[in-house]
Parts: sequence; C-alpha cells; structure tokens
Amino acid sequence: MRPQRTLTTLAVVALLAVGCSDRGGSEDKPSGSTPQAGAAASADFGDLKGLCGPGSPTSSPAQGVTAGEIKIGVFSDVGFTKVSEFPDAAKVFTQWCNDAGGINGRKLVTTTHDTKMMEVRQRMLEACRDDFALVGGGAALDGMGVKDRLSCLLPDFPSQVSQPENDGADLQINAQARAVSYGSYAGYYTWLLKEAYPASAGALGIINGDSPVTKVLGAKTSETLKGVGGSIVYDDLYPAQGVADWTPYAQSIKSKNVKGLVFYGSFPQLAKLEQALTNLDYKLDWIDANNNAYGPQFLQLAGSQALSAQNNLVDLSGVYPLENAASNPATKQVVDLFAKYAPGTQVSLPSLRAFAAWTLFAKAAKSCGDNLTRKCVYEAAKRETAWTAGGLQAPVDVSTTDAAVKCFNIEKATPDGWKPADFKPTQGAYRCDAPAFKLTGNYQKPLTLADADKSLADLK
Repeated sequence: MRPQRTLTTLAVVALLAVGCSDRGGSEDKPSGSTPQAGAAASADFGDLKGLCGPGSPTSSPAQGVTAGEIKIGVFSDVGFTKVSEFPDAAKVFTQWCNDAGGINGRKLVTTTHDTKMMEVRQRMLEACRDDFALVGGGAALDGMGVKDRLSCLLPDFPSQVSQPENDGADLQINAQARAVSYGSYAGYYTWLLKEAYPASAGALGIINGDSPVTKVLGAKTSETLKGVGGSIVYDDLYPAQGVADWTPYAQSIKSKNVKGLVFYGSFPQLAKLEQALTNLDYKLDWIDANNNAYGPQFLQLAGSQALSAQNNLVDLSGVYPLENAASNPATKQVVDLFAKYAPGTQVSLPSLRAFAAWTLFAKAAKSCGDNLTRKCVYEAAKRETAWTAGGLQAPVDVSTTDAAVKCFNIEKATPDGWKPADFKPTQGAYRCDAPAFKLTGNYQKPLTLADADKSLADLK
C-alpha cells in the first residue's frame, strides 16, 4: 500500500467507525482535582450510592497506585482529530470523584495518551510503564496496541473499541453491550424490516467509506441484514477522503430503487449524499445514519430540507437519549457535571459511554479497598451482570465479552432535533427483545493473553 493511500485511509478511520468518534480538544498532561473544588461533592452517581468518597489508604499495592493516587491512562486520537470527548469526560468524572473524596481516599490522576492516529503502540508502551489501568478512552487504530497491552497485563475499560483484534480482547472490561460473534444490530434491523418498513426488505443498500474498519462493519451488517430477511440490491464504496459531488452516488441509489440504506462513514459526507438524493427528489423509506451522526452537528449540516425528506434513524444500543436528559437522573447528572467542570463543552454519546466506563472502574476499584490491584479490579468488574452505569443505559452483562445484544433504542433525526422513534419500548426507554443472530462469516478474532504468551494466572 502506497504511503499516500495509507494516510488517506487513516484520515478517515477516526471518523468512520460507528460510535468511534472523539470530538473536542485536550493536551497530553495529567489531570486531577481543580481549584474550584470547594465543598465536598455528592458521592453518589445516579443510583450508585457512595461511588466515590474518602478513606485512609496506606499501601502502594500495584503499579500506578500509591497511598494517595491512582494513575489512569486515557487513549485518544485528539492530536489528529482535534476533538476530545474522551479526555473531556475523564476531566469531568475525575474532578467530580476527587472532590467527593476520590476512590477510598485515593485521588484519580489521568494522563491523556494522544496517539495522533499513528502512534498507538508508542502510547501503549508508555501506559504499560506508568498506568494502573486504562479507562474511558479509545483509538481508531486500537488493534496496533492490544498485544503490548496484554503483554504488560494492563486492564482496559474502554469507551470505544474499533478494530477486530481489540474488540473483545482479553483484560478488556466493556461497560457497553458488545457482540463479537453476533450481529450487534439484529434487533434494530429486525424492527426496520419486519415491523416499521417491511416494504423495504427486498431493496436494501449499503454504502461504505473505503477503510479497513468500516469494511469489516459493512460485511457484518450485510450478513445481519440478510439473516433477518433482507435482500441487498446496492453495495458500494466511496473514497475514504470524501466525495466532492455525491450526485452520481445518489443517481445510482435511485436507479437501483433502494428503499433502505445503511451508511458507514463520516456524517458530513452523509449530509452531502442526502442533499443530493433530495435534489433528485428521491426519498428512501429509511437511512441508517449510524450513531456517529447522533448529535447537533449532523442536523446542522444536513439542513431542514434533507431532514424533512429523508428518514434518518440511528440505534443508540441501549444508551439513554441525551435530548431527554431531564427525565433520567443519571443522564441529567452528567449534563450538570459537564456544566460545572467543563462549561461550554458538548455532552455527546461518546461522553455517556465514557462515563459508563468510568463508573464501572470506580465501583470495582472501591470494592478492593486498600489492596487495590489489577486482579482485584478486573475480577470485581467482571462480576457485574446487569450494569446500567447508575441509570445511563440498559443493563449490560459485563461478565462476558461475547453475547447477543438484547436491548436497543432508536432515534430519529428531525428538523426540530433528535427524537425517539416509535420502536415500541418494552423496558423503560429501551426495547429488550432483540433476536440473537450468530455471525458465520470469517472475521478476525480478538487477541487473547495467550497471543502475548500470558495467562490470567499472571495477573496480580
């Protein structure tokens, strides 16, 4: 592969992976409590009572843990993307937790490991040298560092995973629903094809950015769509660097009479495609915009004309919707904490996922008391079989790395903002009757401790 093509592909990987964006700005430096700390903060988060609080630790039982501090690494592509949802969420959570007393009295100190897209392995080696664990981060090319992480027995509580080598890898504790060998969106697509828009089932399309990450996602999506009763009549790639004129793609979609379209790519490109479709007066039954588009930026770029003409839907995979934060105490608390500790910073879906990871780590670490070791925090987290992150999401069984996703919730883009679609929830804001669709394609497996010549017995 020529260098220019490599850089072009990498330039889009950070934007293309579903739920794998990282928006904002941060520097690679430790963060902890702030000068505005003042009075002690509430120790509760959502329905998690006493998540953070004081104590009198005396030991230094593991790398990155002293009587006064816990050193945590946060991965981010911020130097490349110039966006920083993960460092922002780390700043907000740790400052709140430290103001409440820390983890049994130990203060959380975070370091942003800025991969600048290409430097995943270099940053992982630094994390292996200094950190107790990784929490609340992610990198588009995370597969480059997973073997090093396993070699140094570094637990990871990620906000996102991107590449198949890392998706479900050992010593990874996912607070969000993950399905390595199952179709993650089987519930969503079943609803689309069998309930909401059955006339679309025989005329489906997929358009994919030409990048390694999204090609894997596209292949799994294609298998899932076919498995729940769909037929694909259009399957196309577009250049990873983007398209200046989307009219030819829109004309091809129209000529194939596509009724349901799955888009994998950066949402600014989707907005342009939808404007081209609308200019041709072609309206699909639905477009799966993927949850990377969930936020105000896509609405602004698409414009009211395209949003009125095209039916954009996304599956939040069981995370409570931000636009209804006032109705959900945990989500409202995140919004309030951002307003206090990072005023003016946008709260996003990745922010909520980061908080789900941080709260899981904090609860597990608290349970270990003074003897805070990697083995203890890993085993404690793995005992969570119905993790809701204090109410931020539908229950997730953290004890397994590969189980069918049961709960989903669907959002619709409108000129008036994002709103829940009429998907008939069965459990609060979520629908939890998704079928288990087992993938049979030949996909790369996640790395194990054995791949790094280690085993769980080595974890101390």
